[in-house]
Amino acid sequence: MAKQNLATVTNELIESYGNTAKNVITAYRVGNERAISYVDQSWAAAVKKAGTRLNAEVRTNALAAQKKVTSLYAQGVVLTSDSAEVAVNKTVELAGKGVEQVAANASRFEKATGFDLSPVAVAVVPAAQAATKVATKIEVRTSEFANK
Repeated sequence: MAKQNLATVTNELIESYGNTAKNVITAYRVGNERAISYVDQSWAAAVKKAGTRLNAEVRTNALAAQKKVTSLYAQGVVLTSDSAEVAVNKTVELAGKGVEQVAANASRFEKATGFDLSPVAVAVVPAAQAATKVATKIEVRTSEFANK
């Protein structure tokens, strides 16, 4: 692995967590789509099973009501998952900018305090790299889960 600085490793960690969050959002979306499909099928089967005990108008209304409820629920899933994805993207973007700003201001801090931060940054990089490896493994697992 090429020598990396703390800001680079931190940004990789942030990106990995962002990707993990997006994978969880995808799993939420897909899981709810499956649940909607199951409920629709179960409802239709129940109405069909009731058969002639329900008149045609009641059956039609029951199926129409279910479709309306399903439609509203699906819209809610789309709205919440899209909003969550926008929030994750913005959070990752702002966190990355924050890391860049801290890195850019490190020399000003060193001048103001007389404290050299480079030994601390160099010492922390291996721990940050290890955290990034763990986060990447979690990201891969959540991606596999979301794609099932």
